[in-house]
Amino acid sequence: MISLHEFLLLRNSLPIVDVRSPLEFQAGHIPGAVNIPLLNNEERVAVGTDYKQKGQAEAIKTGFRLVGPRLGQIISDAENISGGKELLVHCWRGGMRSNNFCQFIGMARIKSNSLTGGYKVYRQFALASFKKPLQIILLNGFTGSGKSEILRALKLQDEQVLDLEKLANHKGSAFGGLLMPAQPTTEQFQNDLFEEIVKLDLTKRIWVEDESIAIGKIFLPEDFWITMSTAAIVQMEVSKDIRVQRLVGEYGKANPDEFLEAMGKVVKKLGGQHFKAAKEKLLQGDMASTIEILLTYYDKAYHNSTEKKKNRISFSLSWDGKNAEHFAKELIDLKI
Repeated sequence: MISLHEFLLLRNSLPIVDVRSPLEFQAGHIPGAVNIPLLNNEERVAVGTDYKQKGQAEAIKTGFRLVGPRLGQIISDAENISGGKELLVHCWRGGMRSNNFCQFIGMARIKSNSLTGGYKVYRQFALASFKKPLQIILLNGFTGSGKSEILRALKLQDEQVLDLEKLANHKGSAFGGLLMPAQPTTEQFQNDLFEEIVKLDLTKRIWVEDESIAIGKIFLPEDFWITMSTAAIVQMEVSKDIRVQRLVGEYGKANPDEFLEAMGKVVKKLGGQHFKAAKEKLLQGDMASTIEILLTYYDKAYHNSTEKKKNRISFSLSWDGKNAEHFAKELIDLKI
């Protein structure tokens, strides 16, 4: 058995095996871990039912009976992953599943160490880490300003960046899921965010795009959101014409039916007349006019949001949308 501290050090050089069921793994896991379930989803339910109804001894018997026929495959999978190295193993609480797994593969001479406290202690540590003070600077700007592009340019110039939308597989608006992979669970997003923060120097500034507490279907950790809510803001000023062009380039290849479905999510806020006009332009293939109408709503919403936090805006900089590297340098030179 090893502590979480030891685990976090060793994982840089040793493979991690998560022996929980596939559904547990899909809900959230330690990045880089490989799932070799000791019990599959149905078997885990069967063992749990026996534990409640018949007691621990009968549940253990059921577990061994179910795992037995798959032991050969489990050991083979462990061999493939280990590549001759020791394995770091965990289950939910660092209990019976991980201990049994280590014993099974040990009989095949595969060395392993299980994590004391299991995935649960990792999650507790990850969530607690969001309470740490972070030197966040928020990058704000109306929809289509190119905030994500500027964050990438800042990162290329060795600035510390947390790209929340990249981690969330979503661009934040009602249309943010278009042309994007499926979103992770909130739990997995938070794990991934924790792993990004671990790499940073917390005594130095960290650039983050100004977001709401929800990005698509995922939610930011509450403590991280509280830190964002008090952070200094740099406002990007980009003309509407440039923003329309950028958004056409971004969403022009989207499926019209899917784009129309996304428009339906904001029909009440957009207003029936504006929605109808935007729909007509979309069906005519006029994406620029469609976007321009939609920005009527988005600009108003963004303006109202920014007004509530205008006392935190440290600087406002204009950008013509052309040279992200140059604009990033301007941001870096700001005395914040």
